[in-house]
Amino acid sequence: MFSAGDMAVYPAHGVGRIQAIESQTIGGVDQSFYVMKILDNDMTIMIPTMNSDNVGLRAIISNEEVDKVIEILKERDIKISSQTWNRRYRDYMEKIKTGSVYEVAAVLRDLFILRVDKELSYGERKMMETAKNLLVKELSLARKIDEEKIEQQIEELFH
Repeated sequence: MFSAGDMAVYPAHGVGRIQAIESQTIGGVDQSFYVMKILDNDMTIMIPTMNSDNVGLRAIISNEEVDKVIEILKERDIKISSQTWNRRYRDYMEKIKTGSVYEVAAVLRDLFILRVDKELSYGERKMMETAKNLLVKELSLARKIDEEKIEQQIEELFH
C-alpha cells in the first residue's frame, strides 16, 4: 500500500509521486486508484489499487539494492546476443517493461558494451537513454544525491 506523497516506480514510465488515492465508480463498481504523477514528464496516471502489484508498481529501491545495481553495471563477463538489432531491441524492451531495476541496469550495461563494438541503431540509442534516465532518477532518490552525480558515476563505469 502506498500513501499520498509516497514515491514509487511504475514500469517503463519511471519514478513518480503518489498524489492521491481516489475512488471512482466504473461500470457500477466502486474502485480505488492511485493517482500518480511521473516526475520525468509530468504525466498523470491512475493505477487501480487492487492491481498495483500486477502492473509492477513498486517502492523505490533501498540504498543496499543500489549496490546490487552498480554490480550489474560493472559486470563485463557477459555475452551479448548476436541477434539482429530489432530482435535485441524487443528483448530489451521486454526487460524494461518488467519494471525491475536490475533488468533496466542489465539493458543499460549491455547497450554500453555493445556501443564499444558497433554503432547503435537509433532505437537502441533511445532505449539506452531511457534506461539511463530510469536508473538515474531512482538511484538518486535511493541514495539521496543529485541526479547529475549519479549520471556521472554511471558514465564513469563505462569509460
